[in-house]
Amino acid sequence: MKNSSRVLAKIGYYLLLLITVSFGVAVLGGVVAARFIPDVADFTEKVDMELVGAVLAVLLLAYVADIFLLRRRYSAASSSEISKLAGALRSKDEQAAILIQSIADGVIVTDTEGKINLINRAAANMTGWTVEEAININVDQVFKVAKENGEEIPKEEYPFTAVLAHKAFFNQVLQLSSRDGSRKRIISLVISPVVTPTGEVFGAVAVLRDISEQREAERQRAEFVSTASHEMRTPVAAIEGYLALALNEKVSTIDSRARGYLEKAYASTKHLGKLFQDLLTTTKAEDGRLSNHPVVVEMGAFLEQLTEDLKFSAAKKGLNSEFIVGSSGSIDATNREETSIKVVRPLYYVHVDPDRIREVITNLFDNAVKYTQQGKITIGLTGNDDVVQIFVRDTGAGIPPEHVPHLFQKFYRVDNSATRTIGGTGLGLFICRKIVELYNGRIWVVSELGKGSTFYINLPRLSTQKAQELSQAAAVTEAEKKPDAAQPAQAPTVAQSQPQ
Repeated sequence: MKNSSRVLAKIGYYLLLLITVSFGVAVLGGVVAARFIPDVADFTEKVDMELVGAVLAVLLLAYVADIFLLRRRYSAASSSEISKLAGALRSKDEQAAILIQSIADGVIVTDTEGKINLINRAAANMTGWTVEEAININVDQVFKVAKENGEEIPKEEYPFTAVLAHKAFFNQVLQLSSRDGSRKRIISLVISPVVTPTGEVFGAVAVLRDISEQREAERQRAEFVSTASHEMRTPVAAIEGYLALALNEKVSTIDSRARGYLEKAYASTKHLGKLFQDLLTTTKAEDGRLSNHPVVVEMGAFLEQLTEDLKFSAAKKGLNSEFIVGSSGSIDATNREETSIKVVRPLYYVHVDPDRIREVITNLFDNAVKYTQQGKITIGLTGNDDVVQIFVRDTGAGIPPEHVPHLFQKFYRVDNSATRTIGGTGLGLFICRKIVELYNGRIWVVSELGKGSTFYINLPRLSTQKAQELSQAAAVTEAEKKPDAAQPAQAPTVAQSQPQ
């Protein structure tokens, strides 16, 4: 309706302009022609020029009035639209502010210099600052965090600094201290850089959630599981021991039928003891109590010996096993003659607890043996200047793709006929992941149905110089623990490091 009235007003405006200009031009042309053409002069003398002037004046006045009214109308309409637009913008800004302030999670926005541009009430309450006080203050003064265990974070690794420097996403659980340090919270922190399509960084936005109660509930649950597992493991270990004595022909004499029953009971007791041990290890891994004594290990010699030790479990099932170094050279661990051959290979140093890594490789190897009916199990080693990569490959049935993303979750098992008959706790791969993560490593699997699976482990690689420095430092520390020794222990050469 408004658009049609505007169109009619414009048509009237231009029509009046046309009439006024046409009439004015006709009158002006008649006056000029009367001076040079006698017939036109006779005609103009008969016309009342005063009347013509009056008409012309009325037309001009109408035109001027039309211009005034049209401009006034458009000006009013334009002002109204501008007011509505400004109101809408103000309304949206207010809505955004209300929404941000109403979010239960904390929100902090900083500029590229690390000054706080926005902080909502939830974040202010967590930090102990008011919203007004925190604005334009450096975020590291307001947002004081440490690692979840209370360990100090290096300045260059401070979350906001790292995000702005590397334009990288940050997601971690940290410990947040209040302004006066009287209260500490466990928070889940997610920070994202604010980046334009051209790649320019304008700041960072953080979302923080208080998970202190959740962490406390998890701690209590883990403590209960740990206590219960420990208490139940003691009688189970006693039962297992007595069953082993009963099955020992040198200790007792039993008939073949009874022996069959006792062997089944002994196997079930061992399985139950393994379950309790896995539960204990899981709870320790989750709350950071997993024992860990890292030393420098040369993975080539370590894995070669470990493959030799594990070959018997594969041989019992008629499977071959081999150890591969790099992309070509391999050692068949089932052949004693080949294992004596010296293979020239690089030295892959890592800083890990050899007992923990042995636990991981053994678990992967045992799983491969369980789910492989024929073929071989391969333990491989390769890497580059930064990473040492270990893999365990089998020729089994493979894993369905929909199960692969969940394999390293706690208590997760692939549901098929093979897993039902073989059994297991669903904790082994979860424990493997936790152990690998202790050393800033990564574990994953690539599998193809009908062809088998390959589990990969990446660990940070040490240079030869760094490995020697760490070994010497460990030797000095060990010597300081034994001041009464006749001679201080000498630093072992890294190249001679062998697994136990």
